[in-house]
Amino acid sequence: MKSPARFINRQRLKTAFGAASALVLLSACTVGPDYKMPPPSRSQHYDQQAEQRLGQNGNIDLGKKVRGDWWTAFQSHKLDSVVRRAIEGNLELVAADATIRQAASSVAAAEGALYPQVDFGAQAGRQRTHSGKEPAVSNFYAIGPTVGFDLDAFGGNQRLVEQQQAFSTLQKHRYDAAYLTLTGNVARQALLVASANAQIAAVEKLLANDTQNLDLVRMAHSNGSTTQIDVSLAETRLAQDRTLLPPLAQQRDSARHALSILTGKGPGDWSAPDFDFAEFVLPSNVPVSVPSELAHGRPDVLQAEAQLHMASAAVGVATANLYPHVTLSASLAQAASGNGGAALWGLAAGLAGPIFDGGTLKAERQAAVEGYNATLAGYQQTLIQSFGQVADSLQAINHDAEQALAQEDALRAADTSLRLNQQAYAQGENSLLQVLEAERAYEQALLGHIRVKTDQYLDTVRLYVALGGNAVGASEQRVASRDVQKPAYQ
Repeated sequence: MKSPARFINRQRLKTAFGAASALVLLSACTVGPDYKMPPPSRSQHYDQQAEQRLGQNGNIDLGKKVRGDWWTAFQSHKLDSVVRRAIEGNLELVAADATIRQAASSVAAAEGALYPQVDFGAQAGRQRTHSGKEPAVSNFYAIGPTVGFDLDAFGGNQRLVEQQQAFSTLQKHRYDAAYLTLTGNVARQALLVASANAQIAAVEKLLANDTQNLDLVRMAHSNGSTTQIDVSLAETRLAQDRTLLPPLAQQRDSARHALSILTGKGPGDWSAPDFDFAEFVLPSNVPVSVPSELAHGRPDVLQAEAQLHMASAAVGVATANLYPHVTLSASLAQAASGNGGAALWGLAAGLAGPIFDGGTLKAERQAAVEGYNATLAGYQQTLIQSFGQVADSLQAINHDAEQALAQEDALRAADTSLRLNQQAYAQGENSLLQVLEAERAYEQALLGHIRVKTDQYLDTVRLYVALGGNAVGASEQRVASRDVQKPAYQ
């Protein structure tokens, strides 16, 4: 027959677990706001004037998305090779990839709190007791597992997992943003090399003309048909034009060094190839997504959205802290002391909740709510800025086309004027000063034409980057190739 005490203990245990179970069933819910994506933008245009003009000229295709690797639109095999080399070796991408793995481990660590926690313990020693007439010395030991489980009745742990998952998504979009910045910088530096080379070639041609003019003037002076003033003017023009070369060479070399660094190499370890405008094709039709789709194509906007998700989950965590925590625990141990031993077990349910904390928990929740509001405003600002960047790029391309037409007219007029002045000078109909002024006008028109052409290419690169460059998902491609490129430390 069971003893009354033993029966009462079992009844109390059942009552305790029954009360805990009832509390969990009544209150089991995930408190705090469920995250909802911000509504799409109502904007329908970036800049209607630029869109209309570029659309009529066939320069853009509004409503289309960038497909594939955006830089291939320039049709340069050298550029494609250098960009791919940079993607493989750029150290910022390596660091961003490691950060993605770090965030994934943080998610796994947070998810562990959703499961029972099983530990194992052991204890051994020697003790002296005075329970009898004489003190007794004996050995003792206890060994066995313990299990603890937080029922997460109000979803605080689930919100922590949600927050870490949003942080992991944030790191992926940061990688995509670094990828987009990298590819844009490589294209920009390659075009700056091509621009510098074109300007250097133009200046070298001008210097050859200056040298030829100086020889002619010196010959004419020796024959007595010109004065020393004409010789001095020709020498001055040659010396002035020589000063144009060093800055252009510095621009070219700096761009080459930048390309080396972007590929993860020092300038002395790898040298970028020479680029020439002849190997580039200016895209005649750039796909431009509508504003409502831009939020899904720009890594920085997606970063801001992931931060908003984290802020929403933080409100849930702070809300759950306002409510009690219910825990269950169990233990089983084999214990012995002296010559006797026994199996010991225990089950317990715990309930702990705030009663008075001076308003700390409510203040923390309010702080989380205000943090969410601030993050939401930051997201909206990021989205608006992205629209502005696309609008600026569209207008820049529009004005570049106008400037290119004007510069071509100026170059043709300057070339005609130079040839006429040279013919007139050869026939003795005008002075050397007039020829030199015509040369100066032609020089400025030629360099201006190259610079406008450079702006057209660079502004097209900026437009692709402003549209997101199809960079979303680049982190997933990195994961796919991660087995080939093992991290430095495992």
